[in-house]
Amino acid sequence: MRPLTEKDIRDSFVNCSKGEAKRLAVPRDLDERPWDDLDFLGWRDPGAPDRSYLVTERSGGLVGVTLRSPSSQRGFLHRSMCSLCLTTHPGGGVSLMTARKAGTAGREGNSVGLYMCTDLACSLYVRGRKKPDAGGRFEESLTLAEQIARTTGNLSAFLDKLDARPTRPA
Repeated sequence: MRPLTEKDIRDSFVNCSKGEAKRLAVPRDLDERPWDDLDFLGWRDPGAPDRSYLVTERSGGLVGVTLRSPSSQRGFLHRSMCSLCLTTHPGGGVSLMTARKAGTAGREGNSVGLYMCTDLACSLYVRGRKKPDAGGRFEESLTLAEQIARTTGNLSAFLDKLDARPTRPA
């Protein structure tokens, strides 16, 4: 993924108002992100733990979506698997993230959900750059390139359900 600016990020959101996009918390460490290892930029809102954000390149443009997760977490002995990268985590390491659909459907209250790594570090888990706490990744026969393609394909399928089209060229 190419490095993004705060303006790029704020302009990319498809499932919230421009005012909401203007007010959301953008990461302050954009210059320090490992952009070459990211398939998407994902982060949690430090002021609202139930809110997360995801921005990715799609069809020659950027797509940003706001996500919500439930505040209750599962017990430590419970394990869950991320639907994007297939990494398993104990307890609250995977959350059901829901996003309002883009356009009229979203304004009418329609949303789509997906179980994702709570820290949205899927790209780093797939590449082995980050290890899950007491969780793991299954030994796979797929190559790294195939695992990355599967992860981005899973993300693309989720964005298709949101009807998330790029807001402008990247």
